[in-house]
Amino acid sequence: GSTGALVVGATFLAKRSPGIKRAALAPLLPTAKGVSMLIDCGANADCRPEMLVQFALMGSAYMKNVMGVENPAVGLVNIGSEDTKGRELEIETYHRLQEAPVNFRGNLEAREIPGGEYDVIVTDGFTGNVILKLYEGMGSFFAHKLKDVFSGVSGKLSAALVLPRIKAFKKQMDYSEVGGAVLMGIAKPVIKAHGSSDARAFYNAIRQAKACADEKMIETLTASVAALQAMEEKKIERA
Repeated sequence: GSTGALVVGATFLAKRSPGIKRAALAPLLPTAKGVSMLIDCGANADCRPEMLVQFALMGSAYMKNVMGVENPAVGLVNIGSEDTKGRELEIETYHRLQEAPVNFRGNLEAREIPGGEYDVIVTDGFTGNVILKLYEGMGSFFAHKLKDVFSGVSGKLSAALVLPRIKAFKKQMDYSEVGGAVLMGIAKPVIKAHGSSDARAFYNAIRQAKACADEKMIETLTASVAALQAMEEKKIERA
């Protein structure tokens, strides 16, 4: 359904978590090392630096508590690795992330995302949505190309030899295996399922919401935001 309707509905019904400025949509992308969280991917087209810092905190809380990543690596999407690259938004966010209580590894270019070196990929909703749609498009492209490669008698015989690997690759790229995208920043677990979700996708979306509740992801997120606010208040006092 409508992403906008979900964000508005969740914000009014379940409310935002204390201290959170904006909720963010955060899908898990398949990578060479497992999955990485992309945040935001469409809930907020226009963002401010403090919002992106909160996205980094929320993504880190999820990857650590739900996905079991000990010290999630955070990267900021940009057009280059240097801290002087990008718009004013990226430049200011870069410096804020350096002081935030997250494992910030610097800027990353979009081509680095599939490698899986970053567990949390931070960007504004407009850029994130472009990345997500390109990712989905390339996944479909590879799936069709694989069918072409293994077509015909010789192709089917070749496919039989590598069938387990093909199935594993297909499973990794299948959105239904994840369930959906988490709407981060809401006081209760909210999962947005894909528009063409089947029963398995909904099963995994429910499982995903349960994991958020079991691992107390919301409580950890609230504590992280409170710690960041305390740091900012101390800076103001020193100034």
